[in-house]
Amino acid sequence: MNSDPHRHDLGEFLKARRAELDPAAVGLPDGGPRRVAGLRREEVAVLAAISTDYYARLEQGRIQPSPSVLESLARVLRLDDDQRAYLCELADRSEYRPARRRPRPKTQVQLQRMIDDMAHTPAFVIGPRTEIVAWNAMGAALITEFDRIPEKQRYYIRLLITDPAMRELYADWEGVTRLAIAQMRMHNANNPGDVQLAALVGELSVRDDQFRQWWAAHDVAVRDTGTKHLRHPVVGDLHLDWNAVTWAADPDLQIIVWTAEAGSPTYDSLRMLASWAADPTHLRTGSSA
Repeated sequence: MNSDPHRHDLGEFLKARRAELDPAAVGLPDGGPRRVAGLRREEVAVLAAISTDYYARLEQGRIQPSPSVLESLARVLRLDDDQRAYLCELADRSEYRPARRRPRPKTQVQLQRMIDDMAHTPAFVIGPRTEIVAWNAMGAALITEFDRIPEKQRYYIRLLITDPAMRELYADWEGVTRLAIAQMRMHNANNPGDVQLAALVGELSVRDDQFRQWWAAHDVAVRDTGTKHLRHPVVGDLHLDWNAVTWAADPDLQIIVWTAEAGSPTYDSLRMLASWAADPTHLRTGSSA
């Protein structure tokens, strides 16, 4: 029995990707009713010019693929750039090694000082498991009062799944949540045996059927940049650009910064939000999970 979590994840990833493909889309005849969705193992093997037995052992986590096989599978399974990177990360690490112990990240004084100086810019610092390790006043005003949430529960993905206020805050809650799950899987490709990640995934899988389904899909995405539509309870609709900046002193940490084009309605609303957040008499609408 193979105990390498990288090979296990590699096999599960391949299964998930072939299940998404329509035979007709890759030039294969339908072949009649199928017990499961997507391509059969033998069809992937033929298209990749490898034996069915070899491919079966890949999905079973029993062997390490060669670079040429990886390239063929990426082509056959029509992987995008993020999926290719994830596939190669898993394959590159598929010689067994124990998962490294990775404690919950801690922010540094300089990092906290930097984001605190962003008076009109929401920002928070996120770890690979989506743990929220630091934030500024605007970050709390935009999302939630993070300091009201116990540290062991302070995960962005956990907030999205368990806090009803998040479903109201994000206009496209499902899209935001699925992306966060895909990013979490991508950013933990080098440590699939992580105990804290497994505990978080286990808890959310029990609590929420959608999370369990989306995690099992093995989707991956890099956390880099994007746009989100928020429906804020104080200042209304916000259309914000976000960027993830890796902290050089600890590459496990990323600073998430939210901005808006100068002169736009959202830009003006952020100024209003900053005034509201700075007022000590205001009633916070933050929530806890």
